[in-house]
Amino acid sequence: MNKKISILLLLSLFSITLSAQITPDSSGRWLVSKHDGQPFFWLGDTGWELFHRLDRDEAVHYLETRSRQGFNVIMSVALAELDGIRKPNRYGDVPFNNLKTLEWDTTTGNDPNDSAQYDYWDHVDFVIREAAKRNMYIGLLPAWGDKVVPGAAGPVIFTNEERAYHYAKKLAERYKDQWNILWILGGDRQSVEHKNNRITADYRPVWRAMARAFEETSGKDTFIAYHPRGGSSTSRNLQQEEWLDMHAIQSSHGSREVKVWNQIADDLKLIPRRPVMDMEPCYEDHPVNPWDGRWTRSERGYFDDYDVRTRIYRAVFAGGCGTVYGHHQVWQFVDTTRNAPIWVGDTIIGWQKALEAKAANHIHHLKELMLSHPDFHRMEDNSLIASERGSDYTDEIIATRNLKGSYAMIYLPRPEPVTINMNKLKEGRRRVYWFNPVSGKKKKVRGRTNADRETFTPPSQSQKDWVLLIDVK
Repeated sequence: MNKKISILLLLSLFSITLSAQITPDSSGRWLVSKHDGQPFFWLGDTGWELFHRLDRDEAVHYLETRSRQGFNVIMSVALAELDGIRKPNRYGDVPFNNLKTLEWDTTTGNDPNDSAQYDYWDHVDFVIREAAKRNMYIGLLPAWGDKVVPGAAGPVIFTNEERAYHYAKKLAERYKDQWNILWILGGDRQSVEHKNNRITADYRPVWRAMARAFEETSGKDTFIAYHPRGGSSTSRNLQQEEWLDMHAIQSSHGSREVKVWNQIADDLKLIPRRPVMDMEPCYEDHPVNPWDGRWTRSERGYFDDYDVRTRIYRAVFAGGCGTVYGHHQVWQFVDTTRNAPIWVGDTIIGWQKALEAKAANHIHHLKELMLSHPDFHRMEDNSLIASERGSDYTDEIIATRNLKGSYAMIYLPRPEPVTINMNKLKEGRRRVYWFNPVSGKKKKVRGRTNADRETFTPPSQSQKDWVLLIDVK
């Protein structure tokens, strides 16, 4: 190959890497990679305190583990929730010299072996670059919501648009050439507070100022999302915000009964159209509703791997463009020699052991299942189900198919027979499989499936949940 052409090709590939990011597709329902238009399935993990609580070696171990487990987005916070402004990170550094002026506490140089050089922001840089080495995005929250909305540890430092804009502008300038940044505003807070259907506080001007800083620095197509408070969706208060690229829901940890798939279906009907995702489902090993002081292991217990799968699979089959996993002792990086754990019930696991929790090793099978059918123009279609669909979180079946009708996926939270209206799919040769969400393995259904209606029975009762996969050639 001509040497000049080789150099140009390498430069072109380098340019693609630098600009690689995701964007909504033309339908406004899915996420695709900008440089090739291929479907992108967001499989995130909430490492909220990553920059604040881990040292370099620990951060690499965390990223390496999550990369091996198939995650492609790590969500973390530049100004962390757990006293992330005043309490130093693992190297004794804080983000600001002065909270009144918000002057960054930066130093000359970035040698990690020299404490006089390696500052708070150098450590953030390091973690982001290590994620990039593993082809992982950082869903970067500029600040947890308590730095904007009063009522928690805070402190509230973004008291007006100007302060928010200048901080976000500096952050955006620092990372404008870093390909693996996805901006996420919010941080477990509402953008607008209501009482008796009346607005009592509106924080949207502050968030808009941050979004403006990102777009002015990196362009209007910079990806920006928002992480809302538990039990809510960004569709309520941010539907008309031009900077918002994706709707996010936090179905949260207060109940097993949450049917987030209904909220996803509703949000997908809104105009302008946006992709939708549950950005914080129930965390594995999180106590169910521990905040009222009446939690017990026997009464409410913990969310387990089955709880996580049943919520996440149905949210995706209802139209979710991806999903987020979380472990309650990983997001806060529980290590009792350093910090008191938050709401862990009566069991201390520790973050390193919790990295290998069951669902953390199961959930990548969902990403692989969806990407094995790259026609992402799909819809929830429960008319496929001819038998009883169920009515609550314990038994409700959700079905999805592509618009062409060349494939369908049906999630069963119970290992019970299901009858399918096969005539809802296109004509052709049918291949039917049972997909195991725990192992990721497929088992082919033998025999003819030519009837308009067919009944299928899961191959094992010991495995609680299954996916019925139908391909038509």
